[in-house]
Amino acid sequence: MADDPGQELRGNFNQLLKLKEAHPHLQVSISLGGWNWSKNFSDAVLTPESREELVSSCIDLYLRGDLPELDGAGGEGAAAGVFDGIDLDWEWPGSPGHPDNVIREEDKENFTALVQEFRSQLDELGAETGEHHTLSAYLPATGEKLDLGFELDEIMPAFDFATVQGYDYHGTWEETTNFHSNLVVHPDDPGPHLSSEDVLAAYTERGVDPEQLVMGVPFYSQGWTGVEPGPNGDGLFQEADGPAEGLHEDGTENWRDLAGREGFDLHRDDELGVAWLYDGDTFWTYDDGTALEQKASWAVGNGMAGVTAWSLDGDDDEGTLLGAVDGALHE
Repeated sequence: MADDPGQELRGNFNQLLKLKEAHPHLQVSISLGGWNWSKNFSDAVLTPESREELVSSCIDLYLRGDLPELDGAGGEGAAAGVFDGIDLDWEWPGSPGHPDNVIREEDKENFTALVQEFRSQLDELGAETGEHHTLSAYLPATGEKLDLGFELDEIMPAFDFATVQGYDYHGTWEETTNFHSNLVVHPDDPGPHLSSEDVLAAYTERGVDPEQLVMGVPFYSQGWTGVEPGPNGDGLFQEADGPAEGLHEDGTENWRDLAGREGFDLHRDDELGVAWLYDGDTFWTYDDGTALEQKASWAVGNGMAGVTAWSLDGDDDEGTLLGAVDGALHE
């Protein structure tokens, strides 16, 4: 139902509230940061005062719902009830992410302090509201980045759960075709070797309980062009001329835009939980419903809390991918 132009709460926030009213069990967190929006985290968390101010402003805006007033919309408490928690997506403290990011050696300790400040203020809010407000984070795939930026023994007790990167193991920043979300390493993989099995091990070896982790899965693909067939005729592990042409960005394509594309042969490796498309020149590392069902089953079978997807707009209108994941999680 469309918003009334005179409503106090309008747009995406109001549509989320309507969705929650239709599905009372649904909980929504606001995610702060991301690959393109982590530039100023290091500055924002540099001092105790700046951390306290950052956290309190987020709680006031997103959880208390105190929106700026504009054209009759917003005001104190206007968005109360839209969000239930906060998700931290700093990519990455103490190590390179986006080229524009500010990076400091003290990012690691300051991230811990930020997490603790969020947990403290969220618990204070919960004492007022009588509700538990979730705190979560998006964490990297490699042990190197974990060691540079995350004091896991300090931060994990503060999180309700953490999402771990389960994609972009390989991509078009490399010159050779490969899988970007494989469960295990293929015996012929030229490297660098990375898989979901390796990611989970990086956490458990550092003392993290798998039950606190959610595995990320992709609803998009990575693609190369100028790819020779290779010895097996399928384009796998072959040098490429560059990124494949994509609808929105070269080198990436949503599943919905690849599904049913003519001229490609579908290949699959059930042990790795992957599929790929190849037409004799262009190669897409590709997760369809079958591959995602395998990934979700693998995550649950390894004691993980569940699965998250990046991102829902990559699915088709029938929710084919989400349905496959959901079915595996509840079988």
